[in-house]
Amino acid sequence: MTGATPSRGVAVLEERRRRFIPALPTLWPGLLSPLTAERPPPFPLGAPRVTCFYFARNAVFHTVRLLGLAGREVLVPAYHHGVEIAALVAAGAVPRFVRVDARMRLDLGDLAAKVGPRTGAIYVIHYAGFPQPMDEVRAVASRAGLPVVEDCALALLSADGTRALGSMGEIGIFCFYKTLPVPNGGALVVNARGVASAAPTPAGAPLGSTLAHAAGALVANAAYRLGEAGVALRLAARGASRAVRRATGLRPISTGTSRFDLGAVHLGMSRLTEVIARRVDAAAVVAARRRNYFLLLGRLRERVPPIFAELPAGVSPLFYPLLCEDKARVKARLAARGIETVDFWRRGHPLCPTGAFPEVAALRRRVLELPVHQDLSPEDMAFVARCAWEALT
Repeated sequence: MTGATPSRGVAVLEERRRRFIPALPTLWPGLLSPLTAERPPPFPLGAPRVTCFYFARNAVFHTVRLLGLAGREVLVPAYHHGVEIAALVAAGAVPRFVRVDARMRLDLGDLAAKVGPRTGAIYVIHYAGFPQPMDEVRAVASRAGLPVVEDCALALLSADGTRALGSMGEIGIFCFYKTLPVPNGGALVVNARGVASAAPTPAGAPLGSTLAHAAGALVANAAYRLGEAGVALRLAARGASRAVRRATGLRPISTGTSRFDLGAVHLGMSRLTEVIARRVDAAAVVAARRRNYFLLLGRLRERVPPIFAELPAGVSPLFYPLLCEDKARVKARLAARGIETVDFWRRGHPLCPTGAFPEVAALRRRVLELPVHQDLSPEDMAFVARCAWEALT
């Protein structure tokens, strides 16, 4: 017994030093090979009426123009990122906020009560890949003669049973780089026959930004797969990138910003994103994400009550929302173990009165995003679960 304890301690130290768990899926070189077979494009890339942009927020902006919502109210969830609200406002729409409860469910009663003569559309957000009750939302919209916009920026590849999220509203909006290892990309899908026009053809994506983001995803993959050597390579690459930016003044167009840039609203998705997306096995991505979510749910539900206690058929979870009383402390503890997390939606848009929505304020204060993406193995998830349990104590 006495000889076993030090060896376990050494193993734990080795694990802490070498393991790296990225927050987002990474790009591996095989997906860039011309020998890799293309697959049928996942929805929405194969949709009949789809326009692809650099950002999903560009699709939000152009949705206002397509539906003629300038000067009209759009009912939007009080729980939101903020950039989608900025895009609506920049295009001329007027957001009116609807309650979201502590389980990230849209309050249908509040939604129906806020429909008025100025209302032009209902905007729905599917959080972390989990569907809102679209049949009920559509019933409210139908009674008022309103179009529904589905924001699936967090729900690419996800479905409500057999119905793809983003296919049930008049408009579907998607983000690719949150779910797939691509450098950029968002989409606007027109599902309604009554929307006769289409979004304008976007300009090409900036090559420098595309290559910079792809290179970052490649070195993140190296850090994940190669341990200490890969982490060192990633740190060196980041340092070199900063040096190049300082020397040249060039700044890639970041996909991680929460600021809406009207000057970038015309930018389209890169050809590289499409090439990678057509080589991804979408069914395998969904299966891996579901498995990883189940593994965290099984290990953490007794420690912290889960927001989503079940994983309905068709759902492709974007992340595991962990509720923390001290989010900054838990995030720092996980980072010390090599686990990247995301401080999910800490702030909303300033137009939204925070005091009016206490459940939303609590979600912003407490939700930390744990990765469940397709790169990660069951062993990785066991490590994440154990570290999360320890970080919460």
